[in-house]
Amino acid sequence: MRQPSGVILAGGLALRLGGGDKGLLPLDGPTILDHVIDRLGPQVAGLALSANGDPARFARLGLPVLPDSMPGHPGPLAGVLAGLDWAAGRGDEAIVTAAADTPFLPEDLVPRLLLAAETAGAPIALAATPDGRHPTFGLWPVALRDDLRAALAQGTRKVTDWADRHGAATALFPDGPFDPFFNVNTPDDLARARALAAGGR
Repeated sequence: MRQPSGVILAGGLALRLGGGDKGLLPLDGPTILDHVIDRLGPQVAGLALSANGDPARFARLGLPVLPDSMPGHPGPLAGVLAGLDWAAGRGDEAIVTAAADTPFLPEDLVPRLLLAAETAGAPIALAATPDGRHPTFGLWPVALRDDLRAALAQGTRKVTDWADRHGAATALFPDGPFDPFFNVNTPDDLARARALAAGGR
């Protein structure tokens, strides 16, 4: 398989942080989203952002901004679909997704997802730590985009429900010295992330 492209899922409303885009909050200088881009970007053939609303707020990043094609904000799977449709137009075979609020995601995310899928002979692979799976971090084949479109139209919303229908593989990552999929949801999370970023981890 050729190197997949990357899609950052930025559809969350950040209600516990007062609303707005979590990814645009500063974290030791750069924003959370800057950290995500710095980690995911070198691992993929191209990068886009899945987000709804005015794309101008992300203009500084210079990335394509992909709105949901399905009405009603049906969640992360709609972002995966938007990414797959974008990737199909580029001639890509697959995408890897990552959440926009996880500034310390693994720098070997993509190769380990590819290896897990290849080893299991599966079209999809999801990241996991010993505590469980992290379904917004996954490898998704463009060939399944119409299947996903139909599943969303029929009411599927849970990422793992659709992934497991296709025998998703699991790529296991260590969770020490802290969970690399730690995401910023609350003011306390933001304070911890800023401390981790400032401390060089």
